[in-house]
Amino acid sequence: MPRRLVRGLKPLSVWALTLLISGCIGTGGIAPQGTSLSPDTLATDDAIKAADKDAHWPAGQWWRAYGDEQLNRWIELAALGSPSLALAAARVRQAKAMAGIAESAESLHVSGDSTLKRHNWPTDQFYGPGELSNTSTWDNSASLGLSYSLDLWGQESNHSEQALDMAHMGAAQERQAQLELQDNIVRAYIQLSLNYAQRDIAQATLAQQQQIVELAQRRLNGGIGTHFEVSQAEAPLPETRRQIDALDEAITLSRNQIAALAGKGPGEGASLQRPTLSLNTALKLPSALPAKLLGQRPDVVASRWRVAAQARGIDVAHAAFYPNVDLMGSLGYMATGGGMLEFLAGKKFNYSVGPAITLPIFDGGRLRSELGVASAGYDEAVAQYNQTLVMALKGISDQLIRRESMDKQQQFADQSVAAAQKTYDIAMVAYKRGLTDYLNVLNAQTLLFHQQQVQQRVQAERLTVHAELVVALGGGLMAGHDSPSPEKTAVPKTPVSLAVFDR
Repeated sequence: MPRRLVRGLKPLSVWALTLLISGCIGTGGIAPQGTSLSPDTLATDDAIKAADKDAHWPAGQWWRAYGDEQLNRWIELAALGSPSLALAAARVRQAKAMAGIAESAESLHVSGDSTLKRHNWPTDQFYGPGELSNTSTWDNSASLGLSYSLDLWGQESNHSEQALDMAHMGAAQERQAQLELQDNIVRAYIQLSLNYAQRDIAQATLAQQQQIVELAQRRLNGGIGTHFEVSQAEAPLPETRRQIDALDEAITLSRNQIAALAGKGPGEGASLQRPTLSLNTALKLPSALPAKLLGQRPDVVASRWRVAAQARGIDVAHAAFYPNVDLMGSLGYMATGGGMLEFLAGKKFNYSVGPAITLPIFDGGRLRSELGVASAGYDEAVAQYNQTLVMALKGISDQLIRRESMDKQQQFADQSVAAAQKTYDIAMVAYKRGLTDYLNVLNAQTLLFHQQQVQQRVQAERLTVHAELVVALGGGLMAGHDSPSPEKTAVPKTPVSLAVFDR
């Protein structure tokens, strides 16, 4: 065989031997066991099936459906000054920076080093440096090191892609934090509106109770009433005043809560005026349910990116079973003795270049354990994603059921208030004419204010259900446009060579 051919076969033989030796460490059959659910496979109930087929996603600024400019302004303030959003944004920037660190491993690395030292050599009759004994010289060097990973098995590229997937997950989590902040402000604002409405009812109750006291006093003065009626009419006044004070406290606390959510102090919260909420437009649903519907939720998107990142982690762990080849090189000058800059002379120049090969042979099970950690992490991410899907579908169904129920309850509550108002008006007329006693008036008044309170609570709950349904649909953020493809979240395939050695 020609000598040149033999020399050419040597590198190939070394490479084949390297692969054979690396195959001594197999994966031991370690692989993920989790399977992601498909949204289309989840059974939907009548509430979702009855959704409007000619529908659209919620608007990006969905809270504007309430028609309250003050609410719009405070949500805009929160977007600029909320600490929770600033924290989420910082985490996204951190994740992007980590992705940049991982990506840098795929690039050429160049580093420089230079040393200028004045060296005093010792005097020793046994171990002395010979002619340099008891002298001082310059011991200088300068070098330029180069390294480049060939990344034959994709370990670095998969690690970089994994870090990028985590950055995508952080961005989805930031959108989730934004949606939760909007939801919290809207619900606190609705509670503030309810507190004002309840305070109006309490003040109306107090005014009518005072009116009844005056009527009872006039009846007593006219000789047709009793002191018992006057005392009975005065008895509820302190409790009603206490309720008004408690509602004043609740209004102030709601203002503080909204201000804190927006990243502002209590002083700015005190400027909040009475809300003017209304909801005249019904929220429609997307026509494609539930796959597209679930895919727009930021928490679902974040879970998908977590699965994709864990899948890349398995690829990284698989690549560790193969030999790693890096190209290494260096250029430098070095000299001991002579002048301070004499080491930069051409005759002091040196260089080195060649591959650096590392291969696993025996590691006490470390690589298999790392693969086991990556596989378990993938299964955990898949389980979390499946749980998020199930709870997302449940949340949407719950809010649809509640929305339909609250619409009906609103009608019943309005009818109850109208009937109670009619009863109270009849009782008051009868009482003024002396046709009935105070007890019937008091009972009619109690029923009226109770029904008014129920009406206000139902209205507030109806407004809240609208917000919760929007949030369940993803808040109009269209997060699904930044979702990983099914190929990225699929279970990574075991490399052929590793599969062979695992048999």
